[in-house]
Formats: sequence, structure tokens, C-alpha cells
Amino acid sequence: MPRTTAKTRADGTRPGETGPEATRAALIAAGLHLFGHKGFAAASTREIAARAGANVAAIGYHFGSKAGLRLACADEVARRLAGLLSGLEGTAPPATAQEARLRLQVGLRAMVGFLAAAPEAADLAAFLLREMNDEDGALDRLYDSIVSPRHGDLCRLWGLATGTDPDSEDTRLSVFAMVGQIVYFRIGRPIILRRMGWQQMEAGRLSAILIRHLNAALDAALAEGKAR
Repeated sequence: MPRTTAKTRADGTRPGETGPEATRAALIAAGLHLFGHKGFAAASTREIAARAGANVAAIGYHFGSKAGLRLACADEVARRLAGLLSGLEGTAPPATAQEARLRLQVGLRAMVGFLAAAPEAADLAAFLLREMNDEDGALDRLYDSIVSPRHGDLCRLWGLATGTDPDSEDTRLSVFAMVGQIVYFRIGRPIILRRMGWQQMEAGRLSAILIRHLNAALDAALAEGKAR
């Protein structure tokens, strides 16, 4: 049995753990990396199994097929991002515009800390970005399980913080713009690190700047609403 004192990984397993669940997690991790960096068609089952330290037959056993593994990878992305943004919901809806603003700031910090700065987010982000450009892949799964519900959560907070319609085009686009800034710091990571002379992304500094941008956008939306 695994030692109870070992640190649990984000995939729910512990270092050195063996057994079916550990194999399944290793295959998903391998799938996220290879599907994300090479694409679904280019990543072979043999390559995936080798990276996971498993037999090729394990893919069929756990997921039914390579396509099944792809969907499991999408589910893992959704699970990780749902956990990341779980603080948006709180125990009750925000009672004030300021509380809604604070929850947006909490969500932004969480996304920056993981998506933009955490090294372990590289494979997840690569998989997500590639699948978003492949309508024949896991896009529907990702959209229904994470993009639509979490974007909706952010839009509702934005609406409460600004007194605007959470379903309006302006609100939806504003939230996409907020998230897009964070995603850029992942996509442009090598260039940003070189230009800044950093060894790693500094999540605290990024968060401070992006929260400044968020507050300015919320203030502008609030002012526009009052002017109408």
C-alpha cells in the first residue's frame, strides 16, 4: 500500500503508487502530453503506453480505445479546472457588487497561479488549446463540461459586479478577454521569460497586473451602465 504521508499528486495518485488507478492516471498524463504536443493522429498507442510505463493493451482495458483515452483526458482537464475555479461559487451568491468583484479576483489569481505559472499545467494547456481547434475531437466534451458552465459562472459574477446583463454580448466578450490574457501568458511563456529575464513565471506579479486590468474593465462597465 502507498504511504499515507506521501504527497498526493493533482491526478489523485501518490509518487510510487502502483495498481490499476495509478496505471490509468499515468496513461491520462501521457495522453495529455502527447495529444497536446503532437496531436491525436500523430500520437501512437505504443508511444503513449511507453511514456506511461504500461502495456499497449492497458489503453483498451481502461478506456476502450485511443479515442476513449482522448475523452478521458478531456474529463481530466475539466476536473482540474473545475477544482481550480470551485471558489467562484462560494456557499451563496454574492450579496454585493464588491463581493462579486472579489470573487472574480480570486478566480483570476487561481487561473494565473495554475495556467500561467505552474509547470505542471503545460500538458493540460497544450491539450486544451489543441482540442479547441479540432471540432472532430473532444471539443464538445470540453465545452459542455468546463467552458460553458465556468464561463457562465464568470459572466454572472461580472454582471453582479457591474450591474449589467450577464448574458449580454459585452459581458461574455469581456470575460473571454479576461481569460484570454491569462492564456497568453501560457502560450507566450518562452518569449515572456526571455524578455523579462525570468527563470520562471512570477504568479504574484502577473496577478497584480491582471487584477489592475480587471478592476479597470469592471469600473468602465459600471460607468457605462450608469451613463445609459
